[in-house]
Amino acid sequence: MIIAWLSIENFRNHRSTRVSLDAERTLVVGPNGHGKTNLLEAVALLDGSGSFRGASAETLVRSGCDRAFVRAEIRRARRTHLVEMEIAAAGRTRAQVNGQRVRSLRDLADVASTVVFCPADLSIATGGPSVRRELLDDVLSGADRDYRAMRLDFERVLRQRNNLLKQAGHRPDDEAIATLDVWDAQFGEVGEAIAQRRDALCTALASPARDAYHQLAGCAVSLELSYGAEWRERGLAVALARARADDLRRGTTTVGPHRDDMTICLDGLPARTHASQGEQRSIALALRLAQHRYAAQYSETEPIVLLDDVFSELDEGRARRLVGCLPAAQTVVTSATGHVPPGIEAHSEIRIHDGEVVVR
Repeated sequence: MIIAWLSIENFRNHRSTRVSLDAERTLVVGPNGHGKTNLLEAVALLDGSGSFRGASAETLVRSGCDRAFVRAEIRRARRTHLVEMEIAAAGRTRAQVNGQRVRSLRDLADVASTVVFCPADLSIATGGPSVRRELLDDVLSGADRDYRAMRLDFERVLRQRNNLLKQAGHRPDDEAIATLDVWDAQFGEVGEAIAQRRDALCTALASPARDAYHQLAGCAVSLELSYGAEWRERGLAVALARARADDLRRGTTTVGPHRDDMTICLDGLPARTHASQGEQRSIALALRLAQHRYAAQYSETEPIVLLDDVFSELDEGRARRLVGCLPAAQTVVTSATGHVPPGIEAHSEIRIHDGEVVVR
């Protein structure tokens, strides 16, 4: 997969920017705060996964504008696709491929695929469970259309169940109980399927993540991944029945895949509490590398690698070893100084200043 060119209008601090990307490596250079990461963010949006910075649509649109536009020509499997996105400051974001509107933004993953490495990835090891759940869901959604539909179904059922719990209160009537039984049955079925897929993904990522960690850290340490769901031993249906009284009291669903976690251990100890910051950073990088390998295998294309100021956060040894681990895919790297480790020299360079491309 290759992005030939990218065009963005009224996106963040970019009024109108169009760039061509090298098929191998492009370096984006500019002072901090001038729009390098914004450019990478626009590229990452093309796969429909949303902003890797967790930004809302409103913040993606240039101040004073109603909407932003992201367009790109993508070459995949000997076919050329024109992807166009319209991001409204207030309202729905719309996208189309070759002039045909997509039903869901996440379906853009059938055309585009990216893996982002950024300093905020440290939260994969240090953050709360939602960070790791999001990672698992992003990987699965990017590779599998069926999982995307499953996730939408799960979110719908969870939303409906929570609404009913809030309305029913502490003393639900017979009608509310009967309706809750229906939602519990649906929630149990789709929740079990979600957990099963996430668990299988943890198993699939474990070996490549372990290999990548050994290369990055320069030492053989046992890295283990496991899917943490206490309810799985007895089943979600039983867990829901046992939690019903508490759920009614709290007005929310207290057990299920939306509360699960992926546990990361180094030499048998939880990385979140026992790993050093250097080890945690290597874990995050290793998981991104494993994500890329998984996506390449199951989507039958090499996702684009986006490196957002990653090397400035690494010591010389880890930076050098990361370069040695990077896949042979189209890569876009940002740097405030223009300096990158040996082995990842760019074939093309884009200079950004105040949201504009500087012509040298």
